[in-house]
Amino acid sequence: MTDRDALPDAPHVPVLLRPLLRAVAPVSGTWLDGTFGAGGYARGLLEAGADKVIGVDRDPAVFEMAEAWRGEYGDRLELVEGTFSELDTYSDELLDGVVLDLGVSSMQLDQADRGFSFMRDGPLDMRMSQEGPSAADLVNETDEAELADILYQYGEERASRRIAKAIVEARKTQPFETTQQLVKVIERCLPRPKPGQSHPATRSFQGLRIAVNDEFGQLIEGLEAAERALKPGGLLAVVSFHSLEDRVVKRFFAARSSTGGGGSRHAPVQQALDPAFEITVKGDGPDEEELAENPRARSARLRVGRRTEAPAGKADRTQLGLPKLVTGEKKGKRR
Repeated sequence: MTDRDALPDAPHVPVLLRPLLRAVAPVSGTWLDGTFGAGGYARGLLEAGADKVIGVDRDPAVFEMAEAWRGEYGDRLELVEGTFSELDTYSDELLDGVVLDLGVSSMQLDQADRGFSFMRDGPLDMRMSQEGPSAADLVNETDEAELADILYQYGEERASRRIAKAIVEARKTQPFETTQQLVKVIERCLPRPKPGQSHPATRSFQGLRIAVNDEFGQLIEGLEAAERALKPGGLLAVVSFHSLEDRVVKRFFAARSSTGGGGSRHAPVQQALDPAFEITVKGDGPDEEELAENPRARSARLRVGRRTEAPAGKADRTQLGLPKLVTGEKKGKRR
């Protein structure tokens, strides 16, 4: 898990903000920040020249924190509680730009009662919207095979079966209620990390968080919604923090910037399609200055596409590299 952005009065700017603003310059018109968080990207866009920014987040707590500074921008900043999968419904006019900054924000990690952090004890929650089933519900009620699949597919945890088995055994005695209960079970399943290695619970907590919040479902629906919401020439900028997210974003842009294949003797000619995007940034990472300011930005990647005049469409989701949970009779060979 990586922080999306710093608090407004913190010394660090949001991850990849400077290269993002350079990539989309000159900034003008109406932009939508689909992952408002602490407001770092929205403020950056407003100060770079945006006439208006619509800030969207499904976490109601972020808007309470923004009350201290949002008045600086008057009606240039509009805040909407909602999901970025529906971002094409928040403006009556087509947008000049959309920014999506994926992952969990630093302020969510810093709040122990949100349950995102394995470093702080708190309720095992992880719900960004603070609604629906929590991480505790998931680990207490999901069967062992599906739980292992979540940890492996979403968290890329190689010891997923071992950890899932230990969780199921532990919950027979006492249901999981707190983050540290879960951390202790995971730590018993894995060797002590060497200096410089990540905490043993990192991957498992990532997998559970993604499952609780349906992050991949939200991601692909958000990318498609952005395609519908942008005007010709509008820009879609996406910052991702781990390889699973970045793979989906990369393949989406590749699919929606393609004109279709020419066919061969083994396959029919594909119907020619007008590309919906022109790719302008192909996975840029942080520079040395940013890494010095925020070492946790090391895995961040920026991708940007410019909307063409082609009608909005949909990518073939089977080709986007979305992780697939293997459950029931379709489990097959597992780890």
